[in-house]
Amino acid sequence: MEYRRLGQSGLTVSQISYGNWITHGDQIEAEQAVACVRAAFDAGITTFDTADVYAGGQAESVLGEALTGVRRESYELATKVFWPTGPGQNDKGLGRKHIVESMNASLKRLRTDYVDLYQAHRYDPTVPLEETLRAFDDLVRAGKTLYVGVSEWSADQIADAVRLAGEMGLDRIISNQPQYNMLVRAIEADVVPTSARSGISQIVWSPILQGVLTGKYLPGQPPPPGSRATGSTGATFIGQWLREDVLAGVQNLKPIATDAGLSLAQLAVAWVLQNDNVASAIIGATRPEQVRENVKAAGVVLSPEIMARIDDALGAVVER
Repeated sequence: MEYRRLGQSGLTVSQISYGNWITHGDQIEAEQAVACVRAAFDAGITTFDTADVYAGGQAESVLGEALTGVRRESYELATKVFWPTGPGQNDKGLGRKHIVESMNASLKRLRTDYVDLYQAHRYDPTVPLEETLRAFDDLVRAGKTLYVGVSEWSADQIADAVRLAGEMGLDRIISNQPQYNMLVRAIEADVVPTSARSGISQIVWSPILQGVLTGKYLPGQPPPPGSRATGSTGATFIGQWLREDVLAGVQNLKPIATDAGLSLAQLAVAWVLQNDNVASAIIGATRPEQVRENVKAAGVVLSPEIMARIDDALGAVVER
C-alpha cells in the first residue's frame, strides 16, 4: 500500500480506501463484512468510508463492529450526512439540527468518539451555506470530527465554500468525493482544477463502476448470478451501464490489462490513481479476496501509451 496527503491538510490516507455503500448491512452478512475489513487492514488499507444513510444505518453499525478492538489511532474513519434518516422534516439536508443529530447518531453506530472526516453527502440549496459551514466548524471544535469534506459538489459550490470559510474564519473542506472512473470523467473539466487550486483532494467512489470495469458483465449475456446487478439496491445504479456498447468497450480493455500485468479491476483502480488530485480510490468488497486483488493497484504507474490505449478502447462511451 502507498499513501497520500488529503488536500493541503496534515491527514494521510491510504491510496485505496475501503467503503461499504452496498455491501455491509445489505449485500453481505456481518461476519463476512468483518472478514473483508480484516483483509483490508492486512493489505495496508487504513482509510474506511461509510455514510449514515447506507443500509438505513446498518452499514455504520456493521463497520463499527468490525473496527471494535482495533487501535483507533491506526485508521482514518469517514462518514457523511445529507440524505433522509427519518420521517421528520429536519431528518435530512444540511441544516444545523440534522448535521449535529446525524453526527451523534453516526458516532453511536460506529462505536467511536470521533470521525476523521465528516462529509456533506450532497449540496443543499435550501440551507444557507454559512449555516452548514458553521455547523461543520462547530463539530471540529467539539472534537467530533477532525476534518470536513463534501461529496458530489460542483466546482462552483466548492469554490463558494472555500471562499466563505476563508471570510468567516471557519475550518475549510479538504476533500470532495465524486464518482470517477474510466467511463465517468465529468470532474476532470472543472471540479479537479478548482479543487487543486483550493488545496482539496478527491476521494473517488466507484473506480470499477460497481463491477462493470471488471469485465464480468458480457455483451449479450445476463448478469452473473449473485453479482451486484442482480441485487435489490445495486441493480438500480448499475443498470444504465449494462449497455452493449459499454460492455463491448470494456472487453476491449482486456489485452491492455494483460500487457500491463494487471487484472481489469486493478487496471481500473490504477487508472484513477494516475490523477494527481485523487488521494484515494474507494473499493467495496463482498469477499476478502476481492480486497486483496484490488489493493495491488496501489503504486502502479501506467505509461502514457497504456493511458492512450484505454481512451481508444472505450471511445465514445466515456462520459466527460
